[in-house]
Parts: sequence; structure tokens; C-alpha cells
Amino acid sequence: MRKQLVGVSAVAGVALLVAGCAGNAAGQPKQDAKPTVEQIKALFADWNAALATGDPQKVADRYAPNAVLLPTVSNKVRSNRAEIVDYFEHFLQNKPSGTILDSHVAVLNAEDAIDAGTYRFALTRDGKPATVDARYTFVYEKIDGKWLIVNHHSSAMPEKA
Repeated sequence: MRKQLVGVSAVAGVALLVAGCAGNAAGQPKQDAKPTVEQIKALFADWNAALATGDPQKVADRYAPNAVLLPTVSNKVRSNRAEIVDYFEHFLQNKPSGTILDSHVAVLNAEDAIDAGTYRFALTRDGKPATVDARYTFVYEKIDGKWLIVNHHSSAMPEKA
């Protein structure tokens, strides 16, 4: 009896394995795994590298088409690509480079994550080096296999450090 149960279990296991493989081959969507906190944190490095190019188009490529940007050094809300490019055309003149000071990542699911905290920008203003400390929130969404910013809020720190 025991040998029969083992044999039946083995056959059933193989049948389930084959059925599972056939299901994926038939075009059933495969569930993506949730990203790690480190993977979400690395998205800032990608954004910062886009800043370093000095090309506002490359920075805007990091944002979803319907993204909203509440920028650090502008009172105007930017809610489309042209407005986001416009902001970065001016901001990039300061040659910004960001450094995360404090990061809090929430991975919501396989396609959505939030990174919020504080960062410091090294800038060049009027030919002189300067820094700006700010609070930030990046809301990311995985769209067509690529992580994009759907909401970015940045505001200068209200208190001097």
C-alpha cells in the first residue's frame, strides 16, 4: 500500500508540474516578485545619474508620462513631460548632485513602491559651490517592465541643519 501511495504521489506531482509548465506556455501571466528595498533605493542612483548628464530629456525619461513633480526650487506644480523638462532645463544649470541622507522605502507590491526621506544637493550657484537640504518622496510604478516616477515631491528643509 505504501509503495502505491508513493507511486501515486509521484505521478500526481509530475502531472501538476507538467500542467503548471503548460499553463505558463499557454500565455498565462507570470506573477512578478516584489522588488527588494535595495532595488528601490537604487532607483535614486539612476535618477541622480540622469541629472549628471545635464540633459533634461534624460531626467524626464525617469518619469511616467502622467507624473506629477512638486520641485524643490519652484512653486509651480509640473504635471506633464513638457513642464518636467522645463523645470530640469533650469535646475540642471546648477549642476546638481544628490546624496540621500535618510531613506524609508515601502514596497507596496510587485509594481508599486515609495521612497521617502531627506537628501542633500551639491550645487553651483553664481559660480560658487552651495548645498540644499530637502525632504523628498518618490512614488514609483513599474510600467511596461520599467520603474518610473509617478509622483515626486521635494521641498527645502524648513529648519537650518
